Amino acid sequence: MNDYRLWYSAPAEGWAQGLPLGNGRLGAVVMAAPHREVWSMSEVTYWSGQTDPVPASGGGKAALEEMRQHFFSGDYDGGDRLAKQHLQPKKQNFGTNLGLCEVVIDFAEQKQEQVSAETGHFRRELNLTNAVAGAVYQGKSAALHREVFASHAGNLVASRIWSGLPGEVSFTLSLVNGTESFTAAAVDDETLEFKSQATERIHSNGACGVHAKGLVKVAVSGGTIHSGDGKLTVTGADEARIYFAVSTDYRRTDTDWESDSRCTLEQAMGKGYELLREEHIADYRREYDKVSIQLGRSDKADLPTDQRIQSLARGGGEDPQLFALFLQYGRYLTITGSRADSPLPLHLQGIWNDGEACRMGWSCDYHLDVNTQMNYYPTEITNLGDSHLPLMRYIEELAQAGRSTASQLYGSGGWVAHVFSNVWGFTLPGWETSWGLNVTGGLWLATHLITHYEYTLDHKFLEQQAYPVLKEAATFYLDYMCVHPKYGWLVTGPANSPENSFYPGDPGEGAQQLSMGPTMDQIVVRELFEFCLMSAELLDRDEAFQRMLRQAISKLPPLQIGKKGQLQEWLEDYEEAQPEHRHLSHMFALYPGNGITPGRTPELSRAARVTLENRMLQNELEDVEFTAALFGLGFARLHDGEKAYKHISHLIGGLCFDNLFTYSKSGIAGAESNIFVIDGNFGGTAVIAEMLLQSHADEIHLLPALPAAWSTGAVSGLRAKGNAEVDVAWHDGRLTAAEVRTFSPGMVTVRWGDQRTSFLAETGGSYKLDSRLELLS
Repeated sequence: MNDYRLWYSAPAEGWAQGLPLGNGRLGAVVMAAPHREVWSMSEVTYWSGQTDPVPASGGGKAALEEMRQHFFSGDYDGGDRLAKQHLQPKKQNFGTNLGLCEVVIDFAEQKQEQVSAETGHFRRELNLTNAVAGAVYQGKSAALHREVFASHAGNLVASRIWSGLPGEVSFTLSLVNGTESFTAAAVDDETLEFKSQATERIHSNGACGVHAKGLVKVAVSGGTIHSGDGKLTVTGADEARIYFAVSTDYRRTDTDWESDSRCTLEQAMGKGYELLREEHIADYRREYDKVSIQLGRSDKADLPTDQRIQSLARGGGEDPQLFALFLQYGRYLTITGSRADSPLPLHLQGIWNDGEACRMGWSCDYHLDVNTQMNYYPTEITNLGDSHLPLMRYIEELAQAGRSTASQLYGSGGWVAHVFSNVWGFTLPGWETSWGLNVTGGLWLATHLITHYEYTLDHKFLEQQAYPVLKEAATFYLDYMCVHPKYGWLVTGPANSPENSFYPGDPGEGAQQLSMGPTMDQIVVRELFEFCLMSAELLDRDEAFQRMLRQAISKLPPLQIGKKGQLQEWLEDYEEAQPEHRHLSHMFALYPGNGITPGRTPELSRAARVTLENRMLQNELEDVEFTAALFGLGFARLHDGEKAYKHISHLIGGLCFDNLFTYSKSGIAGAESNIFVIDGNFGGTAVIAEMLLQSHADEIHLLPALPAAWSTGAVSGLRAKGNAEVDVAWHDGRLTAAEVRTFSPGMVTVRWGDQRTSFLAETGGSYKLDSRLELLS
């Protein structure tokens, strides 16, 4: 039995029950029902908006110095007024990713026939082992089978519909629900062509955006097919095959893009459906098969996926395999959403688009204060490092765009980006300083360059991509930061701690958001400076730059423990105005950073635990998908498997739709309904992986946060920092065997519990260890 599939005995009633497919660029959410199937189509470059100019001046260093003096003297209102004057741009044509259209397939069978889950008339599924979605409906005369996949190898979506009896396949296919300019028309009896432009009036002016052009082709065996009224109609066929291709003019100055879809379909028709399917599966499994996981199995693994989610939410007994499924689902979403050659990284909804987030104040964009980062938290550890590459390229482009912002707004060299960005090079602060003046949002994203290097030890990547971008970022902060007159520390500011607020004095005097030197900034700047120093030494260059870094590092503030025993979120021990807040940015040193570990920094680890526990005990906790993931990640790093398990259980059971997409709750952060946000899927995947393997503290730590619910299991193929791959097996909560495969030479330390062993590894080495961590010959 294949346990790695999402399956359902009931029809999909809407988008939140649909099953996602993707090829790293083109997405589809398949909503299958007995007599209808709808594909919600999306394309990652299909964006509204345009590149808007950076304001001529934000006041530069003089304005910055003036507002800083207000903050240093305790005049937060005065400093805030100046920040709004100089560092709060007007919203222009920022844009958003938009849904493309819907493919609607209506089957010609008696509409009055009812589906009964009890009699097994209908079943739909998504098979994670081959990235194919399918549905089968047992009608009165014969079973109707459907399958669909999004091929990275073929650059299209393909589907096959067939029956157990000849002549039983009949349906109409239409294209609907595109943007305002969307048009679709038949070009022959087998093909519909559509054209559209990504326009909307919430995040842009309704006139600017990417153009798209695509084709849908249907080929049949037996029966007939004809076009009319903008639809394709199949009657009495034995089998039908559907092909969907689309291209856009994003970053294209020529007109050749308009013929791309036709070329794609011609190649597909030349290969035939079966070869397309074989190539798709082979291409997908090269990534998927790198990791396997077993966490045990109960009878609940035989239930439909939606019932398993509901059972977990009710506390209806253990279902360890559901967590293994969730990890592989996260890997599936990474593979299908972000491939090495994807034109853009994953946005707020990955490459999919429910048509809801893009109509909110958020925009379906790149949030840089946790969401985009979390999309890639599990990428390296779950052995999908190539899927990280689109983000690496995006960071390089962000750095290029951010030079103007650094110069025009701050009078500084280097580059900077703030709370969010788009596909048009937006690096300015957001249009409200309370949440928009996050001066390390771009830097936080750029730490993924560090992470990728730490896992791969790719010297070429370090020299040609990571170091140049990070050096420029360091140049900005060296130029921008100032010395705190009271402490003598080097601090950022004015800046916010992402989206949170505090009371600088009497709560009756009101809350503030901006301050000097918020903890998040200091942590991420320290990581930047230390990595740049290490890199410059390794590359043997930039001696003057090295001296500046050493001097700056010595002046950075230490992490502070507050009067409640908590890790301070701000430089001063302010009273939190929102102790229930969803963001936990000041915990960066615990995860994804390595500045706080139970072994090396026990006092800070205790403070981190107090912070997490104080936040989670708030009655009005802003309980959203990424917060649940952050709690799980924090407790995993504190080696508390039971609490990590509690939070990953809540994420899956309490913050997932039926299709296991995570959501942000209605009523929080401006959401008017439960809104799909994909970061929880990836954050949750990272939680499970971190519970089984950690490697951030200069050692490979096996089973660091293993909960009792996963007492027996095995995982293979997880990646460790230092360019290694790890397999682990355990029984009754105790290690039974492990294997470390190394791809770079060096000393390796492996830990389980309080036991450690070290050995000198070779490139291409394979080192098997027994339950006592003794090397086997």
